[in-house]
Amino acid sequence: MRIRMFEPRDAEDWARIFHSAVHRVGARDYTPEQCAAWSPAPAPLEGVLAHTQDGRQIWVAADADDVAQGFIELESDGHIDCFYLAPDLAGTGIGAALYERLETQARAAGLASLYVEASEAARRFFLRQGFTDRGRRDFERRGVMIHNYAMTKQL
Repeated sequence: MRIRMFEPRDAEDWARIFHSAVHRVGARDYTPEQCAAWSPAPAPLEGVLAHTQDGRQIWVAADADDVAQGFIELESDGHIDCFYLAPDLAGTGIGAALYERLETQARAAGLASLYVEASEAARRFFLRQGFTDRGRRDFERRGVMIHNYAMTKQL
């Protein structure tokens, strides 16, 4: 895998990865109803492109054919927004490599801390990266109760 910056041509892969990760990895910790509320269908490409063009930095793990297989996003205030891998790559170290690139860039930019709202699976990952769990957040999405965890890390 090669880590590179997101390009507009990655939008379709972003939508595919997000949706499949929610329904295959997220399904280990969330009900089918919660997963459907989280991602009812792959996001429309115009929505993905709008999301990715707001100034955030997005790194992509690309395979030998330069097809995106995972991504991580950093907003200028230290917020890690979306972080997803193709389900078959969970636990392979690719997520750790993406996160390492993000943290290196955050430090270089002079950020003092990072924060994230992490799913159950992401919570386990971020704890291994030295994040502190600040508590469970319960909320409603599309009429379904779901939860995540507020987490922070001082750099």
